[in-house]
Amino acid sequence: MSGIRAQQKEKTRRLLIDAALNQLSAERSFSNLSLREVAKEAGLAATSFYRHFNDMDELGLTLVDESGLTLRQLMRQARQRIEKGGSVIQISVKTFMEFIESNGNEFRLLLRERSGTSPEFRAAVSREIRYFTMELCDYLQKANKLDAETSYLQANAAVTIVFSTGAEALDASAEEKAVLADRMIKQLRIIARGALDLSSRATSPKG
Repeated sequence: MSGIRAQQKEKTRRLLIDAALNQLSAERSFSNLSLREVAKEAGLAATSFYRHFNDMDELGLTLVDESGLTLRQLMRQARQRIEKGGSVIQISVKTFMEFIESNGNEFRLLLRERSGTSPEFRAAVSREIRYFTMELCDYLQKANKLDAETSYLQANAAVTIVFSTGAEALDASAEEKAVLADRMIKQLRIIARGALDLSSRATSPKG
């Protein structure tokens, strides 16, 4: 019986999380949502909310954590696709643009709270971006045999471009998204070539 209760509790918690995400849009940020609205969207009484979250801030932080995790998991899947053959950058960009298409509100949340008024939210988003950057850094270091510093510089620059382009792509048309994806591929290739050049200079006898 306890197992069934645990499953039901997790299902209800999921309803609240999805209800909050569904109400986000280009015009509406998380800070504009109310507890009652989220509960109503989930088909629950407002009092049920407190069985799962202490307040809206806790729900928001959970959304940030889940959004960051979703993005990282998708990019891990992209790297698995890369192992089967294909362009690293093209596959990565395609996967990211699919994330924007399928998880637009989650990305909106990360973008907005990255520079929002809540220090806790800003710290949470910064943490998720750091995780994302370090995973990419580790991959680049192993895949391209780069030194740690160059790998980090490339990863950091790539993530900056990805988030900036993602912000433009959120409300873009299919045609505009294709143009943005092509631009991102070219920018990431330039960064990759620069990283290889920097690494070779650092390891050459002349320094």
